[in-house]
Amino acid sequence: MKIGKHSERDPLKDEQYTPKWIFDHMGIQFDLDVAAPTGGAPHVPARRYYTEGDDGLTQPWDGLIFMNPPYSQAKPWVEKFMRHGNGIALLPFSKSQWFWELWEKASGVSAILGDVKFETPTEKTNKIFMQVALFAMGEQAKEILTNANISRVR
Repeated sequence: MKIGKHSERDPLKDEQYTPKWIFDHMGIQFDLDVAAPTGGAPHVPARRYYTEGDDGLTQPWDGLIFMNPPYSQAKPWVEKFMRHGNGIALLPFSKSQWFWELWEKASGVSAILGDVKFETPTEKTNKIFMQVALFAMGEQAKEILTNANISRVR
């Protein structure tokens, strides 16, 4: 089993695009979206992106990255995110060990209150049952979250 390949996941469950309003609040452009759908994610302000075919886990990450990974396979993505140390990730609250490691190592965390309506490949919205948060790695990313004023950053 190659953990990096998206084929190990349920594509219908994992194809949930970050809502546009989150990027509107942040008001910045990322260097790289590391887990984008084919053709790039709608409205993610990133200069470059890796798709499923690129296998973002095996590619080099550089600059300020954005990550909304497949939640069914979050652990390897979170591990690489922590090693990279420069970016913002949208992830669910979890009882998994990776969550607590990220909670301790993140430069900042901004919980998103209420139901988040993700977009789907069919351009419909879909509420997920999990609470989510934005995690910042690095001081630049923490400042972006603080200025976004989505919720208090710890």
